Amino acid sequence: MRKFNFRKKSYLAKFIKPKKQITGRSDIFLLTLIFIIAAFGLIMLSSASSVVSFQQKGYTYYFFWHQVSRGIVPGLILFFILSKIDYQRWEKYTVGFFVLSIILLISVFIPGLGASYGKAKSWLNFAGLSIQPTEIFKLLLILSLAGWFSYRGREKNADFWNGLVPFSVLLGLVSLLIVLEPDLGTLLVIITIAFAVYFVAGARFTHILGLMTLGLGAFGILMTQMPTKVARLMTFLHPELDPQGVGYHINQALLAIGSGGWFGFGFGQSRQKFAYLPEVMGDSIFAIIAEELGFIFATALIILFLLLAWRGFKLAQGIEDDYGRFIVVGIISWFTFQAFLNIGAMVGLLPLTGIPLPFVSYGGTALAVSLAASGILINISKTSK
Repeated sequence: MRKFNFRKKSYLAKFIKPKKQITGRSDIFLLTLIFIIAAFGLIMLSSASSVVSFQQKGYTYYFFWHQVSRGIVPGLILFFILSKIDYQRWEKYTVGFFVLSIILLISVFIPGLGASYGKAKSWLNFAGLSIQPTEIFKLLLILSLAGWFSYRGREKNADFWNGLVPFSVLLGLVSLLIVLEPDLGTLLVIITIAFAVYFVAGARFTHILGLMTLGLGAFGILMTQMPTKVARLMTFLHPELDPQGVGYHINQALLAIGSGGWFGFGFGQSRQKFAYLPEVMGDSIFAIIAEELGFIFATALIILFLLLAWRGFKLAQGIEDDYGRFIVVGIISWFTFQAFLNIGAMVGLLPLTGIPLPFVSYGGTALAVSLAASGILINISKTSK
């Protein structure tokens, strides 16, 4: 009987097999950092979500197991698959990734498919699943920009008409779709990702500065049309003005962080999660961490994200091809900027944006996509010098 040769017959095996032999090893330090943060986030979510889980579902660990089934499990599967596939294979799908990303952003406006959370229409309900397209969009945008910039070359990227103008048009289209949701916090993260990739792709500093100036002007005009955003900004400047109104969230967050002291009340002993602090398992989870585990563990988490940024950008320096380097810069900028945007808002250094803490906050789509992006990072690290 003839033996079945999987590697010869299977299309998946052929796809996973790299174009060129990768002899390097995965960056174990980077891998360890990612999984420590993700594991710590899952542990803290079990505590932060316990009260909300019991109130809404009658079971203390409902949202914890929901995060495992909708975030951890699919995320680890995607991580394993993408860590095995040669990242250079994704370059030929650059146009397809961008088209798909735009379709995802438009799909939230389709009646019966798009769903609202608060005032933002930023979710999709499909086959009993709730998906946040902007989380998937972040990864697709990074892959699209990396492929586009690497194909064009640094000379064209630095040119005004061949670099700045098409990049501005692309970013303007994306920004318009996200503003219509509206989700300004996510927009800020996406713009930062785009600028980071554009910068390392050879953009001139004057072009970036000019585009940022125009962007800030447009953002200021946009803010005047959104009274709730203006109120949040005023609360950031003067949190004591309306402690029971728009200032309630930040005041409760500061109370949680301040009451934790050096060592906290102990795991599971938060007081603010008992219907005082809004979004305890979402963008406010850092305040719960500080309250339960104290300044020491909260600082340790910040250090982990700093190490992630350092290791990621160090990895980018060792990548010989532009495509891989741009992907690494985009993903690391996404993880670290979003993390410090969230933490900065919780400690009162930045206005509240509603941005979740990567790998830690509740959200199956966000966690699964972040782990998928991490798989690509690990695959790229095998080619690093």
